[in-house]
Amino acid sequence: MTVAAAVAGDVGLALPILSICNVGKVFGRGDDSTVALQDVSLDVAAGEFVTIVGASGCGKSTLLNLVAGLDQPTSGTMQIGARVAFMFQEATLLPWMTARQNVALALKLRGMPKRERQGRADELLEAVRLEGWGDKRPHELSGGMRQRVALARCLAQDAPIVLMDEPLGALDAMTRDHLHDEIEHVWRAQGLTIIFVTHNMREAIRLGDRVVLMGSHPGRIVYEESIPLPHPRVMDSPDVATRAASLTARLKDQGHAHVG
Repeated sequence: MTVAAAVAGDVGLALPILSICNVGKVFGRGDDSTVALQDVSLDVAAGEFVTIVGASGCGKSTLLNLVAGLDQPTSGTMQIGARVAFMFQEATLLPWMTARQNVALALKLRGMPKRERQGRADELLEAVRLEGWGDKRPHELSGGMRQRVALARCLAQDAPIVLMDEPLGALDAMTRDHLHDEIEHVWRAQGLTIIFVTHNMREAIRLGDRVVLMGSHPGRIVYEESIPLPHPRVMDSPDVATRAASLTARLKDQGHAHVG
């Protein structure tokens, strides 16, 4: 039984909403080719929060790009049972639009009628604790608030699977802690399936039902661990710190001196 299947059985989750089987990705050809991913297999259950960690260049972002359909695997198969939304490291908000308009744009692209967009955009901003900030433009918001708008815009796509590629990497520790709470709140309230890439081992333990550790050269999954600690968790708690140290040691055993 896979870890995902065990998690699903323990908490009553559905069968995998995402199944990756023996996926490989090669960039370039011949002598100039680079094997970014090799023989990656991963099942993710509906409603699961999976964090992916590993050293720089191990293929974490490449894997998310494949799941999102931004690129195609060279080998293997992927079965994706629902629509996918992507939240990037940078908020990439349109600077001439307000927070509400940035969220409403995603609703427009989804095909929502104009008369419904403003109300729904305000609901989504409220979901990420930004009620009353809808008329502000990005330069009037803090970095953490911009990321909340980006999260609301991601939710506007109404996708059951949300991919997050180091969305909090540029934020200070206190702001990051607040965003952990918001992401966890939205995950539970919306019943989302989240795949969250990070360099930060404590962040991975803080958020994940399950942590997937990737090795490099080529990128591959070297270890998986379900996290039975109750939510909400605290980054600096002894349980989180101990598990993070163990993961870091495992990655160093793969020959990585720098693990991010």
